[in-house]
Amino acid sequence: MVKFTSTSVDVKYFLHRVVNLRGSRHLGDIAPTGPAMNDLTKPHVFDATAATFEDTVIRASMDTPVLVDFWATWCGPCKTLGPLLEKLAADYHGAFVLAKVDVDAEQELAAAFQIRSVPMVMLVKGGQLVDGFPGALPEGQLRDFLTHHGIAPAEPVIEDQAPAEAAPPVDPHAEVMRLRRAIDAEPDKAELKLDLALALLQTGAAAESEKLLDALPANLATDDRTVKARARLGFAALLKDAPPVEVLHAAIAADPADLRARHFLGVRELVSGNAEAGLQQFIEMLQRDRAFGDGLARKSLIDAFRVVEDEDLVGRYRRRMSSLLLV
Repeated sequence: MVKFTSTSVDVKYFLHRVVNLRGSRHLGDIAPTGPAMNDLTKPHVFDATAATFEDTVIRASMDTPVLVDFWATWCGPCKTLGPLLEKLAADYHGAFVLAKVDVDAEQELAAAFQIRSVPMVMLVKGGQLVDGFPGALPEGQLRDFLTHHGIAPAEPVIEDQAPAEAAPPVDPHAEVMRLRRAIDAEPDKAELKLDLALALLQTGAAAESEKLLDALPANLATDDRTVKARARLGFAALLKDAPPVEVLHAAIAADPADLRARHFLGVRELVSGNAEAGLQQFIEMLQRDRAFGDGLARKSLIDAFRVVEDEDLVGRYRRRMSSLLLV
């Protein structure tokens, strides 16, 4: 195996190498070489490009480990390893996802990761490059590699266990990819750009989301969804210098009365789409010290009520806020 360090390597280092190679100033300047065409029969396998890598690999790896397969059409061993990795992705039922990078189509990405030969496989977890291996391994060794990193097969999703009327939750990163492809096909359809702005906001890409909202035509600029999105951007602006979620959780665990950490965590949860978790942090602040930050908890709750779309949830937390303020 290829160990990168005992503490792993931040993958963004490699993405910035892509930027330097292309002479761009921002990751967002990287132009796609083509849409990532994913096979709907393989839900845990997708094509990764320099344009989509930050969303679909780095950010996605915060929740689910991502195995990155650098391959080429002319590579004999790749034709053996690729199907094995795809089989394991299916067998593991989403315990990890497989990102495939065609080194000929994505030469800058391959150069940034210093790929000297293919196949080359790298494992990304928690936004970090933690391990990898060159060449085609047999299935048994591949399973050992996954086990070594705490990746075990998940239970398969049984469709009939869920209520028939309940739609599966939408992965915002996958939605961003889908909408980018839709906009490529219909670049003049402004409604798609509004949908993309909303999806980007859920992934934390506030700057790109704001740029799309600013460019909307007048009829969509006053749309209720646009108004709510701009309110969420106001929350997102508060996170510019905020610590990561893990640091905030650790701070609260060490000191439950750390109301500044609770406020940042509440805002992070709200911006990422976890409305109830965000509202709960603001309620905790109100319970502990309603005067903190010149009434910051109350102000945050009122602002959040303008953003959250679930009316029942807003009603419940309005009542909780009122009962606490009356004490």
